[in-house]
Amino acid sequence: VAGLLQAGVDLDAAFSDIEARIVDLETGEFTDAVDINAYNQRKAAKDPALSMAVPAENDTARIKRRANYATVYFVRENGRTRLIILPVHGYGLWSTLYGFVALEPDMNTVYSLKFYEHGETPGLGGEVDNPKWRNLWHGKKLFDDSGNLQIEVVRGQVDPGSDQMPYQVDGLAGATLTSKGVSNLIRYWMGENGFKTFLIKMSKEMS
Repeated sequence: VAGLLQAGVDLDAAFSDIEARIVDLETGEFTDAVDINAYNQRKAAKDPALSMAVPAENDTARIKRRANYATVYFVRENGRTRLIILPVHGYGLWSTLYGFVALEPDMNTVYSLKFYEHGETPGLGGEVDNPKWRNLWHGKKLFDDSGNLQIEVVRGQVDPGSDQMPYQVDGLAGATLTSKGVSNLIRYWMGENGFKTFLIKMSKEMS
């Protein structure tokens, strides 16, 4: 999702530029409450001591439980943050999609979206893996100038003349429910119940 995995690139050298940190999703602060080398966010979401039940009215991603802590990744270049990578997941049509969103240092511009696990229909919802569709996310904005969450996957194609164009991504042809699921999970994790508090804090620090 960070674009580091390239032919001929030494993996150890590439990943040496990545720093992992644990974030408390309630406060948006970094924490040492769990061991970063042992922490598994997916397992934590099933542990009542390390997670919370998501109220049905807030559970747009259909995850039922959310871990209290998340592992985020900073991609460094010449000592500066080039990208920040956030884990996301949520239900599509047939499966839970697990992936990462890479954001640029303004904490508002999408660099890339990549799912590493799902069970959506090949040729339909499975087109979330299609590089052409993934490329549509590059440069999209999460929030408007007032801080309102706007990012979404639309049904059909984005109207290039619309004021909402910077925040919208084309839906997947023939895969309305998967498209809606991706839209919902992104909005959940970038929203107040996910990473929004953390993103606001980071944007102030990075500015």
